[in-house]
Amino acid sequence: MKIVVIGGGAAGFFAAISAAKANADAEVIILEKTAKLLQKVKISGGGRCNVTHACFDLKQLSLSYPRGDKHLKSAFSRFSTADTMEWFESRKVKLKTEPDGRVFPVSDDSQTIIDCLMKEVKKLKIQVLISKEVRRIETRDTSFKLYITDGENIECNKVIVTTGGAPKEEQFNWLKTLGHEIIEPVPSLFTFNLPNHPLTELSGVAVNPAKVKIPELKLETNGPLLITHWGFSGPSVLRLSSFGARLIAEKNYHFEIQISWLNDKKEESCRNELMNIKAANPNRQVNNLFPFKLPTRLLDYLFDKSEINSKLNWAEISKEQVNKLVQALLYDTYQIEGKTGFKEEFVTCGGVNLNEIDFKNMQSRKIKGLFFAGEVLDIDGITGGFNFQAAWTTGFLAGNGAAAV
Repeated sequence: MKIVVIGGGAAGFFAAISAAKANADAEVIILEKTAKLLQKVKISGGGRCNVTHACFDLKQLSLSYPRGDKHLKSAFSRFSTADTMEWFESRKVKLKTEPDGRVFPVSDDSQTIIDCLMKEVKKLKIQVLISKEVRRIETRDTSFKLYITDGENIECNKVIVTTGGAPKEEQFNWLKTLGHEIIEPVPSLFTFNLPNHPLTELSGVAVNPAKVKIPELKLETNGPLLITHWGFSGPSVLRLSSFGARLIAEKNYHFEIQISWLNDKKEESCRNELMNIKAANPNRQVNNLFPFKLPTRLLDYLFDKSEINSKLNWAEISKEQVNKLVQALLYDTYQIEGKTGFKEEFVTCGGVNLNEIDFKNMQSRKIKGLFFAGEVLDIDGITGGFNFQAAWTTGFLAGNGAAAV
């Protein structure tokens, strides 16, 4: 049996390794269209490689995927985050879990993960060919013919497609010709731009947790929020961009956000605390006695916005000014105009329609012997190791599925 894996990324390597382990007699080949292998693994997590996330409740884990949650829940029961950690650790890659649940190699170097995968590929005698772009797949009765850009053609029994996400629908045309529906790709995991806004002068200020809403789209998240020189970033914004990817794209990345710098604090409670301090400490300076812990630079900005001189005593602050401050603390609104990609970790929402895939083995429901894994599917997770976990899980299932005679 000859199995060809198209794509030399995380899902491709894991699929090839799983196939070769499941069927020792199979000839397994990885074709990568560029000259570089495992590129995303190399750059992920700032070069540290966020291997997975230490979430072991499968229902909870699946909720971290705006696209693919229901399908992945069953897939995770076959290969989960615990299986990923055991797989790497049993191959002498020591892992560590950070307080937020992200899992990294102890070395803090993505090369450790790359070396592990390359060593496994070599041990299993998997052929890896670079600069080999597949232009077209031709289906035969019980086999496939792959047309490569350099004119060379390859015949095989099984094909696993792990080509990753792509920003344009045309880049999926070679899969459309096989009869698969492509859900139009749009960006996911991006930050929000706030051009020429005075708030961006507070670049580097972080609040954790804050609540971020897009009221017109009925989207809301909580978590760390970071002010940058171009606008807003941090896990709460990235999560919002992920869950709202398609709706935000429809708004052409122009929309209003509302921030509660005090997270879930209720308006009545906030106002009462401020008025109580004002009543009990009339001769204390506002900036020396404030009930809510926020970064000083942000507080100064919010005082200005509320037309409050924070060097005045509480007795000199009117009820109207207190009300303005409550609005600024709990309902601070900004007009977002555009997005910025999150570092080099390009993620798309969109890809091969999941209803056309059997998630028991990742085989196409339309073409026997054709399998899919990774981001080429309409699957994407929030930031924190979830996209790699989807790659390991679907790669494992596709490899085992393809290796079955």
